[in-house]
Amino acid sequence: MFNPIERYLQIRRLGVLGMNRRNIRYIGRYNKRSVYPNVDNKLKTKLLATSYKVQTPELIGVLETQHDIQDLHSIVQGSEGFVIKPSKGSGGKGIILLRPTTDGQFEKLSGDAVTSNYIETHASNILSGLYSLGGKPDVAIIEALIIPDPVFDRYSYQGVPDIRVIVLQGFPVMAMVRLPTRQSDGKANLHQGAIGVGLDLGSGRATGAVQFDMPLTYHPDTGSLLSEIKVENWTTLLTLASRCHPMSALGYLGVDIVLDKKKGPVLLELNARPGLTIQIANSCGLLPRLRAVEKIKHAERMSAEEKVAFSQKNFARPEASSATPADTNTSV
Repeated sequence: MFNPIERYLQIRRLGVLGMNRRNIRYIGRYNKRSVYPNVDNKLKTKLLATSYKVQTPELIGVLETQHDIQDLHSIVQGSEGFVIKPSKGSGGKGIILLRPTTDGQFEKLSGDAVTSNYIETHASNILSGLYSLGGKPDVAIIEALIIPDPVFDRYSYQGVPDIRVIVLQGFPVMAMVRLPTRQSDGKANLHQGAIGVGLDLGSGRATGAVQFDMPLTYHPDTGSLLSEIKVENWTTLLTLASRCHPMSALGYLGVDIVLDKKKGPVLLELNARPGLTIQIANSCGLLPRLRAVEKIKHAERMSAEEKVAFSQKNFARPEASSATPADTNTSV
């Protein structure tokens, strides 16, 4: 029989961060409303990252008016693949990933063919505000499709995996990789069926995996054992995440990073209201780590490298971190 008091005490023992406390204690305290546009507007985030010399996917074009849609095909002509996304979207809504076919048309990464009318209609819907926060008119961003590092080939269905890092005052406190599935239509979106794999901060090794908040051992489409995942260049990736704190002026944020075959870690986007499923993927609560960071004196004087070193030392799992140094070239 379900015992709500016992369940509550279990959650407290694990140090699980709930939505209300997240909103009041961390988002409300550390994120000023005046800087939300730095992350809620993906185009502004991209331009800001460029000024801070933080790598992002190549910008191919921007559609600002319905009239601009007539230039869409000339903008993407010759592209090896592209992404159309709303600048002010959230939750992965309105994002489509397309690649060229042999007959000069385009298809989704799932292999489903799309017509020119479909692409133009989708762009029009973005501009109309169908996917934007508050339903306000938006602009459509067209980016070059990331060429994913092959280290995730065995663990992803067609799309591009991304790595979410929760950062408090520049200190990485928890991370996971989100793996596309057939069910998620090749998107790394947990709400649509992607897999969340917890990652040890010390080593980048997998700590557990979930799909729709339920434990998972093997990727449902590839059959690969998810516990074997280990991310390369882990310390470099965490340092990039740490640098996004002064760049965005947000104290508590989610940093989404992809591994590009040629460029290495690349910033995909920032989130001022990161979700809490990352705790389930890691079988670990955020609260103890957040409180540990809050106790650090003169944290503002520490460099990104020093903050990452602190996190890797204090938040690592001994069983996950003992095998291989974090920044070796060991493949996943």
